[in-house]
Amino acid sequence: MRDIFNFSAGPAMLPDEVLLQAQTEMLDWQGTGMSIMEFGHRGPEFQRIALQAEADLRELMSIPKNYQVLFIAGGATTQFSMVPMNLFTNNNTADYIDTGIWSKKAINEAKRFGQVNVAATSGQQDHLAFIPREDQWAMNPNAAYLHYTPNETIDGLEFSWVPNTGKVPLVADMTSMILSRPIDVSQFGIIYAGTQKNLGQAGQTVVIIREDLIQDPLPSTPVLYSYKTQAEHHSFYNTPPTYCWYILGLMLQWLKRQGGVQAIYQKNKRNSNKIYSLLDRYPDFYVSRIEPSCRSLMNVMFYLCDEKLTPIFLEEAAAIGLVHLRGHRVSGGVRASMYNAMPEAGADRLAEFMVDFAKMYR
Repeated sequence: MRDIFNFSAGPAMLPDEVLLQAQTEMLDWQGTGMSIMEFGHRGPEFQRIALQAEADLRELMSIPKNYQVLFIAGGATTQFSMVPMNLFTNNNTADYIDTGIWSKKAINEAKRFGQVNVAATSGQQDHLAFIPREDQWAMNPNAAYLHYTPNETIDGLEFSWVPNTGKVPLVADMTSMILSRPIDVSQFGIIYAGTQKNLGQAGQTVVIIREDLIQDPLPSTPVLYSYKTQAEHHSFYNTPPTYCWYILGLMLQWLKRQGGVQAIYQKNKRNSNKIYSLLDRYPDFYVSRIEPSCRSLMNVMFYLCDEKLTPIFLEEAAAIGLVHLRGHRVSGGVRASMYNAMPEAGADRLAEFMVDFAKMYR
């Protein structure tokens, strides 16, 4: 195991097993004498990789048969446009939940294609950020869809429940939490997620879409932004990012070897609880600005009471192999992103360092 623990919010760390397998297969994939990057995307070798990745994802998430799985080039930000372009066809009004920077970006993009009703916005109570209860939302029962971001990476704010939208399709940006905990896919109309956090390297987005939502998009939609086109061509309308798809497949196989989503969820809870318990244990030294019921499983965000200590904290942490803990440029502070690949040893080392640092500088 490497002695560096990468707490970056993304692109995030990958398991050693996955990197070593990719290294081994770099020049010669399964005796072919060729690298994955050299295979034609329509050839039998890469088709095997693509089909296996989809099968593994379907198994891990128990994806129903009436859902298509698309592998689309680009990051999840492309979906901020693709969702309204494809769902604003019969009704150009949608509900959005605003809980942070990423949901705000999705809202601003959707406004370019139709009307957006911000049905709820995260708030502050006793200086702690929280998500309003669903009975306080101003939802439109005739909306084309409701979009939300289950986990906001920058502020570390996460939904602890899945909204009940009735007949209105629920659209979720799961980039930072997909496969981190069990979910019921049938509760959603569309799930999308960039691959750079829990699914592999940057450059690709997974879209899980209920088949009744695959329709002709707005007339001005570029061909590659049409879910219908992507579905009809099984994500091969143009040349996909094949190496990203290959790494995604390795990550899914690794996750299956860990025991699947339920097992990784238990590990993720242990990791985050180790850090959150310290925030509660040292309230005069470390500060959490999130209401406990809304704390993120993946992105533990906190501040030092004496902000002058923050650069010292980051420098000393890096010196012992705890890297990329600096908070987002917008929010500052400290952010420990612990996605599926973060081993418990990483959370243990961070927890030990936080205790030692508090004792040294209190």
